[in-house]
Amino acid sequence: MGCYDCCIRCLGAVPYPSLVATLLCYAGMALFCGCGHEALANTEVLVETYFARNVQDYVVMASFIKYFQYVIYGLASFFFLYGILLLAEGFYTTSAVKQTFGEFRSTQCGRCLSLTFIIVTYILAFIWLAVFAFTAIPVLFLFNMEQTCHTINILAETTPSINQHGWICMDARQYGLLPWNAMPGKACGMTLASICKTSEFYVTYDLYIAAFAGAGVTLLALFLYMVATTYNYAVLRFLGRKGIR
Repeated sequence: MGCYDCCIRCLGAVPYPSLVATLLCYAGMALFCGCGHEALANTEVLVETYFARNVQDYVVMASFIKYFQYVIYGLASFFFLYGILLLAEGFYTTSAVKQTFGEFRSTQCGRCLSLTFIIVTYILAFIWLAVFAFTAIPVLFLFNMEQTCHTINILAETTPSINQHGWICMDARQYGLLPWNAMPGKACGMTLASICKTSEFYVTYDLYIAAFAGAGVTLLALFLYMVATTYNYAVLRFLGRKGIR
């Protein structure tokens, strides 16, 4: 067998869907974990500076941010290891299906392992769907805040009185960032417009958008994993019924 034939066989044994899903998973988790970690830290600074005067008003949010940052570290480690396992499982099933390496065949243990990965991946996909939806909340809050500031700036240019747009506010309590008894809990008028002009606001907004995009890419990777592992398991079951074990 020549070198060209060996290369073709090796390339044929590569699980391309699992490989693409692994790359997407790593890229998505890098965005989600890196940008999400920094965005949470900036959020605490914004709320502490502009939306709450009493430390007790945002102590729950600060604790949540602290613990969720540790969760991000765990998520990064877990998905790194799980991606390697799924890629290895993809190599195994692809090799078993194509019978690439001589007498290598699928086994009952291998099929049970593939089924386990399918179940775990489905569960992770549904959990991550909730994470993806949860990540949209700060993006929605900052988007509405930016649009409100834009409205205030337009009114400030067209109306001479500051009272005309002093009633336009953004209330952090409505989004669950602060308890309802927090004071002031909201920013109005030109105070709100000045917040939107700070670099902290735009950096935090961009970081949340990147984290939201990373969560979406990771969700796409999990769907690809689901398709690839389900297909490989179905083929292994077919080979098992044909007596190829």
